[in-house]
Amino acid sequence: MIRPQWTWRFVDGEGRALAEPVSPLFTNQYDAEQWLGETWRTLAEQGVASATVLHEGEPAAPVVPLRVS
Repeated sequence: MIRPQWTWRFVDGEGRALAEPVSPLFTNQYDAEQWLGETWRTLAEQGVASATVLHEGEPAAPVVPLRVS
């Protein structure tokens, strides 16, 4: 059985896709979004300006900006 794959695409403040950090693979969107909710501050500190959840490589929801106030 092939399981669905959900991942995150990370973009910097210039709009460039980042090679790192690398998103883990998730089997559902809920787990992917929960992970982002728990790690977004760390990602922002690593230079991630926004994230897009991908389902099987295609965007599945609007872009999420990551801003540390």
